[in-house]
Amino acid sequence: MGSRSTIHPPAAVLRSAGRTRRWFSILAAALLLAFGAAPALARVKIGVTPGSLADSVQVAAAEARAQGLAVEVVEFTDWTTPNLALANGDLDVNYFQHQAFLDNAVKETGFPLKSVAVGILPNIGLYSKQHASLTALPDGAKVAVANDPVNQGRGLALLETAGLIKLKAGIGAKATLDDIVANPKKLTFVEIEGPQLVRALSDVDLAQGYPAHYVNAGRADIAGKALIYSGIGDLIYAIRFVTRADRADDPEIAKFVAIYQTSPAVRARIDASFAHNPSLYSLPWLPRAAPSQSSAR
Repeated sequence: MGSRSTIHPPAAVLRSAGRTRRWFSILAAALLLAFGAAPALARVKIGVTPGSLADSVQVAAAEARAQGLAVEVVEFTDWTTPNLALANGDLDVNYFQHQAFLDNAVKETGFPLKSVAVGILPNIGLYSKQHASLTALPDGAKVAVANDPVNQGRGLALLETAGLIKLKAGIGAKATLDDIVANPKKLTFVEIEGPQLVRALSDVDLAQGYPAHYVNAGRADIAGKALIYSGIGDLIYAIRFVTRADRADDPEIAKFVAIYQTSPAVRARIDASFAHNPSLYSLPWLPRAAPSQSSAR
């Protein structure tokens, strides 16, 4: 067999290679000092409720990351914890409540919270699986309404619009069950946590409902079949981006809101959440957003 030989580079070459490595090390150090290490992504933690809000925020979060903003999305199944988490500093912003709900929460808790931008404006409806029209509703019918003061008031106002009850004069959306002054059909009322109203439809004759909740529950066929809808031109019921008062001018939160409001992908996701039915919602930050009227059958 032939022998193998090992070729060793000359000492001069080794010295040259060493000098080259040292030069690159010095250059790398100089560049690090000049420009700094690659910056970490800025971060925003946002609380949402499931359905159209969470789905659209997830789309915006994906786009935000590509723009240097890491967004953590936290879902809540109730309408109390998101404001508590925000006030405690566990969230930077939440997106689940309209202005009337926020005003009531601040009044009751004293939390220093502030609306910083407007989001989706959904309408509400009165739904029934048992009855094809409001006139078919029997005496003594069981009606499910939201159990929180603001959303209950909105539901009762819609029941009054439908001609089923009469409320104290001027009470409007602030109404509670105690403010019903006429109930000719002797309706009985069941108070249910807002997000759970979608589950009540089989157990009652009529239920206050949110179209997107039905879509999220896989019942898009129901979403567009309310017996009556509220108008969606009332801006007080648009969902708000809410922060603590001391974070109201936070540029990272403002950047995320801008991404949400300008993204075509977000708008497409919202439209899908409302079963591609533009009569069920509006986007009030757009100049062309226009109100719709209540309708009943």
